Amino acid sequence: MKQLTTSIYTFPKLIEGEFLYVDKTGYIYDIIKPASAQYFLSRPRRFGKSLMISTLKCIFQGRRELFKGLAIEQMDYDWETYPVIHLDMGSTATENVEDTETMLWEMLDDVAHGNSIKLTKKLLFTRFQQLIEKSAAEKPVVILIDEYDKPLLGHIGKDTVGKVQNLLKNFYSVIKTTEAAQRFVMITGVSKFSKVSIFSDLNNLTDLTMSPHSATLLGYTQQELESNFEGYIQRLAQKQNLSYEQTLDMLRDWYNGYRFHHQAESVYNPVSVMKCFQEKEFQNYWFETGTPAFLLELLKKNPVDLGDMEASETSFSTYEPAALRPLPLLVQTGYLTIKDVRMLGRSRQYTLGYPNFEIESSFSEWLARYFTELHSPEFDSTLRRIYDALQESRVEDMLENMKTFFASVPNTITIENEKYYQTIFFTVLKVIGTMVEAEVNTNIGRIDAVLKTAGDIYIFEFKLRGSAEEAMAQIKEKGYADQYGNDSRRCTLIGVEFDRTARNIGKWIICEAG
Repeated sequence: MKQLTTSIYTFPKLIEGEFLYVDKTGYIYDIIKPASAQYFLSRPRRFGKSLMISTLKCIFQGRRELFKGLAIEQMDYDWETYPVIHLDMGSTATENVEDTETMLWEMLDDVAHGNSIKLTKKLLFTRFQQLIEKSAAEKPVVILIDEYDKPLLGHIGKDTVGKVQNLLKNFYSVIKTTEAAQRFVMITGVSKFSKVSIFSDLNNLTDLTMSPHSATLLGYTQQELESNFEGYIQRLAQKQNLSYEQTLDMLRDWYNGYRFHHQAESVYNPVSVMKCFQEKEFQNYWFETGTPAFLLELLKKNPVDLGDMEASETSFSTYEPAALRPLPLLVQTGYLTIKDVRMLGRSRQYTLGYPNFEIESSFSEWLARYFTELHSPEFDSTLRRIYDALQESRVEDMLENMKTFFASVPNTITIENEKYYQTIFFTVLKVIGTMVEAEVNTNIGRIDAVLKTAGDIYIFEFKLRGSAEEAMAQIKEKGYADQYGNDSRRCTLIGVEFDRTARNIGKWIICEAG
């Protein structure tokens, strides 16, 4: 079996080092066939964007020897060489707009030096234009920009965001003005930020992000997983004392589920899958790579409504850094994915959800820790007490221990939104692996939460601007327990009021259904 690697993202090193490469060159051939094309592709971090850019670079440099035995070698590609401008923004992190401009300047100079080009223009934007025009003196140029939005992400929510945004707008607008000199353009990123010009000025830019033709361009399909990793799947099965089929089921539950078009096949996270094969353990690997700070702050200000995870088709168009919308952004960054779609008139409405168990459990823990700022070991010990209380049907003890999480919410945060309390409540229960559903539909309303254990069903109604008595009255009047009448488990009704003054769970009322 070929070696696995999760640290090499350059195509030549991968092939020359004889590491395992899942062949995506057939997909790549489809997008490079046109005589001239400009593309944008958004995918979550660690999903193979940099490897794709490196692969494109080798193709346009005519390095056919690297593609021996791969799909593109059998196709009618001409392997003509082109000058390539490759800008890798993935490692850029700056404190201000001046540093960002310096970083871009140095990047252009490095490319120019590598292509034996001397730049004389004094302004950043004219310097970029000069690099493109000189590179295309004899043949059209190929422009590959990886992680175009990375210079902006570190400034989201800061005073510097506007200046950096404007700098990038002017910088990327050069791609539009030099369009006649280009053979091919590929721009990748995590999100589609508006007003950085690539979406407003590049009229011919084709967005592949939610296209059915590129939905499996990155990530591994089920067939790709089974055909490329059979030996590793067998090793994992042996280590975990599972059958081959059981191991496939576990891999699917843990790491599959990313869907980038509502009719497309879902794909596996490539890094998580290979980490699992390397370690021979089912664990949360993707979260080891970190979570963007701007996303943490956004979710603090705009708690996710876990019972209403729907987004319109238009909400995925572009994002304004000053007014980010959580749900579409969570899809772009890989924390949520498309589960279903329905038509509202002529517009699609997407139902969103967690891609897999890895994301659901880790995202829940991450939210619970960040929202409450409760530190280990108290975080872990409180979780254990909540888990034990639920297993022993001690729901009052569970609620008492849940207060610990609310008590640790920083007092600098104004909690006027019931969803903030509910988000903490749900995410804590998700962390310990309980079967909890938010906003469960009935024929006459929606239950705030339904929690199921081996022996119990708990029906919760929460009130921020109401009493526990009102919450209990609503449960009974709307017959929330009726749909569980045939279930053999004990059904318990719980009305909870949140105390706005104490910023915590206040009074509750508990009674058995029936």
